Amino acid sequence: MNRIGFIASTILVVLVLLSSTLFVVDQRQFGVVYALGQIKQVIKEPGLNFKLPPPFQNVSYLDKRLLMLSSLETEPMLTAEKQRVVIDWYVRWRISDASEYIRNVGIDENAGAVQLNRVVRNAFQENINKRTVRDLISVRREALMADVQREVLAVVKGAKPWGVDIVDVRITRVDYVEAITESVYRRMEAERKRVANELRSTGFAEGEKIRADADRQREVTVANAYRDAQKIKGEGDAQAAAAYSESFGKDPQFAQFYRSLDAYKQSFNKKSDVLVLDPSSDFFRAMQSSGSNTTPAAAPRR
Repeated sequence: MNRIGFIASTILVVLVLLSSTLFVVDQRQFGVVYALGQIKQVIKEPGLNFKLPPPFQNVSYLDKRLLMLSSLETEPMLTAEKQRVVIDWYVRWRISDASEYIRNVGIDENAGAVQLNRVVRNAFQENINKRTVRDLISVRREALMADVQREVLAVVKGAKPWGVDIVDVRITRVDYVEAITESVYRRMEAERKRVANELRSTGFAEGEKIRADADRQREVTVANAYRDAQKIKGEGDAQAAAAYSESFGKDPQFAQFYRSLDAYKQSFNKKSDVLVLDPSSDFFRAMQSSGSNTTPAAAPRR
């Protein structure tokens, strides 16, 4: 009975020892085998692996996926104008060399996140000190994020490389400390008004130019039309004068009579017109002659 118990205990111990020598590495992880603080092996491929049982060898796992670190603190930062702003940011990063990461950072992702947060924040503070508030809210913000990413890479790839890659650094929010918010709004409003006034001035100048061009074209058109009208009128007057001259040459007495009638017509242009004339004047002669040539009607027979 004691022999059976001994065998069972031995088998159980062997199974426990055997299970402690086996470990599985997931496809999303690095497997790091180390002994007495020294890294013995880094396993990058997924699958079943062997090691010595503890305490001779131990295994740690590191996430090889793309990780995201968001800003942990929201302390104000000073701009080049000595204005206080608060920004939120995030960093996308991944562990590329597990050996360097464990040697220079730590044995888990949290250790890297804490140190990376400090480095990124210092880089943002240094670069924001060189820029204005307008730089933070305009397209020039892209240059700021590129400079921060470059400085962070210089740290993590420096004399003691972290074994990580910095994929991206982005700003998600920019807020102003309440004390300067109103002044920033006023400045933005003034800028928008300035742009609006410039656009209005440009539009007014363009409108004046269009109106001047239209007036010039109108004057040219009217002048051309007047010239053509005068030309046609002159030709008509010449033809009329020729016709009058020909007709009046055949009958001078009729011509004189016609001119007198035309003068009467021009003189009595309105019903209210009144002329005081000497009956013996030349102007009244046509009426006298027409009256003297009129034969009185015969008296009716009874």
